[in-house]
Amino acid sequence: MHHAPSPTTGDLEEAVSVFIEHRKRLFGIAYRVLGSAVEAEDVVQEVWLRWQKTDRSVVLNPVAFLSSATTRLAINVAESARVRRETYIGPWLPEPVDTSSDPEVGAQRAEALEMALLLVLERLSPTERAAYVLREAFDYTYPEIAAILRLSLVNVRKIVSRARKHLADEHRETVDTTEHRRLLNAFVSAAQTGDVASLEALLTPDAVSLSDGNGMRGAARVPVVGRARVANLSTAFPRFWPEADPRPVDANGRTGVLIYRNGEPATFMTIAASDEGIHKVMWVFNPSKIAAFLESSSR
Repeated sequence: MHHAPSPTTGDLEEAVSVFIEHRKRLFGIAYRVLGSAVEAEDVVQEVWLRWQKTDRSVVLNPVAFLSSATTRLAINVAESARVRRETYIGPWLPEPVDTSSDPEVGAQRAEALEMALLLVLERLSPTERAAYVLREAFDYTYPEIAAILRLSLVNVRKIVSRARKHLADEHRETVDTTEHRRLLNAFVSAAQTGDVASLEALLTPDAVSLSDGNGMRGAARVPVVGRARVANLSTAFPRFWPEADPRPVDANGRTGVLIYRNGEPATFMTIAASDEGIHKVMWVFNPSKIAAFLESSSR
């Protein structure tokens, strides 16, 4: 009978160092597929357990093994998350992730990281999302992606091009980070002072405001659509702005705002903007997502 050799201390140390070396990348893959730092962290933990139990002497390419395990597990979690989200009350937004220490969250480039794009990615199937993310953010080749997803090369090329087309239809060209920050700051100061005219000037005619609160009081349960309505809503939160203390944060490779009340972080907000102006305003009220954002800064 053939037993896997029992791991020596040196062997385990090497397993740890290989895993740590690639951990950021694994988190980055899982986070983009799931839009949740908490779920991504769970996936990475599970992959670590599998890596410990694997007969690593037969693994020729550790990073390929780890990427594959992470991607496939993230796809499974995404399938079940989709079912759970059907009971979510009101708009669902991705969990913002702190990118102050890692602006690209583990990837070669910060692709597929912006909140608005993650939201559009949600409309793809988990497999399409994974193929797109591996290609665009992590520069995996088509043969590598085919091996990870256990699909034919032809199929993978089709999936990626379909995902690209879908995103091109749905997602607008985005402004650079400096302009994004300028528009966000202008929006927050106009909202704080109740300057509806200035807000309307910043917004596109078809602007949308999304509030993620899972049924919390004060969070709009439907998307609010149109320049005038978004501007009015953004200034009219009852008692919202007078006691709010907005502080800039690095989130998803861009500037976001964490709004404190009585010294406690209570709301996250950010925008998506193109050359035409701000077309999406995103508010995260859900306390578990705020907690996850704060937690992600110590990753």
